[in-house]
Amino acid sequence: MNDRDDFLTWVRTTLREAEIALHNGDAAPRRALWSRTEPVSVLGAWRNAIGREELDTLFTDLAETFSDCTSYEFELQAYDVSDNMAYTVGLEHTSTSVNGQPRTYTLRATQVYRRENGAWRVAHRHGDTMTT
Repeated sequence: MNDRDDFLTWVRTTLREAEIALHNGDAAPRRALWSRTEPVSVLGAWRNAIGREELDTLFTDLAETFSDCTSYEFELQAYDVSDNMAYTVGLEHTSTSVNGQPRTYTLRATQVYRRENGAWRVAHRHGDTMTT
């Protein structure tokens, strides 16, 4: 396997599992995949966060909001890996409960990753809701 293949496998397994956990109310797997090195940021569909402290609060708040994920699919549209940096662009199709109410939605999501000590970590996320 090459770097691109290894990265894509990580996105389709470890990263996907962390997103499903978050949508089931558990922020720990997502938090574990985020960089501990500044800068880190989220320009989110519902809320923004800059820096580790704000990220930790955001992830905790999101986990308290989400429950009962019945479906999560990341439709990867583009990605690349260059040395210790990578990015993904895609659509996140999610069915989960938000504040106890079932919802299905699609987010456009772009993420930037850094390889730190041999492991991929998320450094930035931009997500927004799709409108028809």
